[in-house]
Amino acid sequence: MKVILSLQLYNGAKAINLPQLRYSKEEHAKRGTEIYETQVRPQVEEGNHGKIVAIDIDTGAFELAKDTVTASDRLIERYPKAQIWCVRIGYLGVHRYRLGRPV
Repeated sequence: MKVILSLQLYNGAKAINLPQLRYSKEEHAKRGTEIYETQVRPQVEEGNHGKIVAIDIDTGAFELAKDTVTASDRLIERYPKAQIWCVRIGYLGVHRYRLGRPV
């Protein structure tokens, strides 16, 4: 049995429909990391430390921006059904989460 979710996110006043996910989270991460390391990183790494690159793991197309929303929006404009993987250039993770305040 296949369950299809219909989700909407609100970016300002604009609602966007998210495409159905086609890969498990493990496969999504594997494909995104492989495309970044082999195709995208050599083109964007120099001079873009800390910026976000959003990659369509189906086509290898990518967009570079200061934040995930802008990079993803630009990629979705070009590829409405993009399966997006984001990387922060020069970092292990895209976001950092901290609980509480340091004492």
